[in-house]
Amino acid sequence: MKTKHSKRSLLLTAMAAALAFAAPGAFAQVKERTIKFAFQNQAGHPQAQGAQKFADLVAAKSGGKITVKLFPGGTLGGDLQTVSALQGGTVEMTVLNAGILSAQVKEFAAYDFPFLFNSGKEADVVTDGPFGQKLMAKLEDKALHGLGYWDLGFRNLTNSKRPIVKADDIAGLKIRVIQSPIYIDMFGALGANATPLPFPELYPALDQKAVDGQENPNTTILSSKFAEVQKYITQTRHIYNPQALLISRKTWDGMSADEKKIVNEAAAEATAFQRQASRGAADSALDALKKAGMTVSELPPEEMAKLRAKVKPVIDKYTASVGEATVKELMAEIEKARK
Repeated sequence: MKTKHSKRSLLLTAMAAALAFAAPGAFAQVKERTIKFAFQNQAGHPQAQGAQKFADLVAAKSGGKITVKLFPGGTLGGDLQTVSALQGGTVEMTVLNAGILSAQVKEFAAYDFPFLFNSGKEADVVTDGPFGQKLMAKLEDKALHGLGYWDLGFRNLTNSKRPIVKADDIAGLKIRVIQSPIYIDMFGALGANATPLPFPELYPALDQKAVDGQENPNTTILSSKFAEVQKYITQTRHIYNPQALLISRKTWDGMSADEKKIVNEAAAEATAFQRQASRGAADSALDALKKAGMTVSELPPEEMAKLRAKVKPVIDKYTASVGEATVKELMAEIEKARK
């Protein structure tokens, strides 16, 4: 029969052996470093939840050597400014609407085609598959490296003027849109005065009535407290936003194989977590917006058909600029996902 002392000795020996096995090279090729991760949504938003999950995973996988410091709420500037900072290496990471990257690689504009996806899971199949990875690969020459696609959800329209109950009700409203040409053209086609603004400037613009409304997923509308300055919300679901998770090529190229492995694994795990968090939050955000005093409307099928007809010329225009072959490939991948 073993004594307490012998049992303790065996335990200590086993622990020492485990440490000896793990220690050599476990973090040998991992340097102490801080990664600045900037994004537009506020703390508590599913985007921020995903970023925090990524930070926690990187810390754990690197033995605390790599620190990911989060900068939510556009504190380091709007999306275009942040992308420029990644290219220059002054900010290491961001996550943003993939369509905004059309300024770098024109094919990314295809993600912002109106009424493209029927569900988030359908989008996952396309973005995780050959089409999505091909677009990410095109960013390498633009000093950016793609790590995956997150979920922002379906965009809906809000305003402070009137309920939108038919397609023609959008005409005449001054609507803030993201800084992407297809958004400007789309809301122009709907008769609105489309006004591109960086996200950090949006709440003040709504509060001061510089714009009448905006369009974002319900989770963003809730976390950004737009219910304080917007009365009406219409569930148009006009665009689904996959978000691109990016790291600066300058940072990526300076990492060891071990560090890249840590970042890739953390990104994959955080992506699965973030998508689930985002879609779960979308289910409850609309109820919270109702409780906050917003009036909710849904367009009947015949009015949704009118919206689709109004924006078809925009889709045709950007099909020509993005490239018919690219759009054909995207549509074929969507059809595969639906089957």
